Amino acid sequence: MLPVTATLIWALVVLVAIGLYLSWTAGRLDRLHARIDAARAALDAQLLRRASVAQELATSGVLDPAASIVLYEAAHAARQAEEEQREVAESELSQALRAVFADAHQVEAVREAPGGEAATHELTEAVRRVPMARRFHNDAVGAARRLREHRKVRWFRLAGHAPFPMAFEMDDEPPSALADRAA
Repeated sequence: MLPVTATLIWALVVLVAIGLYLSWTAGRLDRLHARIDAARAALDAQLLRRASVAQELATSGVLDPAASIVLYEAAHAARQAEEEQREVAESELSQALRAVFADAHQVEAVREAPGGEAATHELTEAVRRVPMARRFHNDAVGAARRLREHRKVRWFRLAGHAPFPMAFEMDDEPPSALADRAA
């Protein structure tokens, strides 16, 4: 009778240990999903800031009319884009910023205008922060994806009904004239 009791106790200990490990893994996955949500909110804030600064600059009258139109339309499209089209619209805003601020003379012209120094600084900060926010988001997505690919997570459905995390892929290369200014 004694060996059966010892075997049952050990089996119970093993089951409790497995349950604790699965619970810890589910908690870790939940924290990663919360980190993704926070990183996505930060990325959205930085993208909105960049588009707002670009729109403000486009309507300030400092840029030539063609550059103003290109920049305004790209920034407006980025702000109004649906979630499915957001990556494309943000990439187009990056391309428009590179086209408008490809030349350092354009940046200097903006700086020399009234309020231009502050606007240039704000735009430089905005285009510098977007790649960092996107990198943080994509790093969190990668960590969650790696954990969700484990068999234990799939077999025991530890992710629950959370959607599979998707990275945010966009062209976020800053204009060279602004990148040089930030350095």
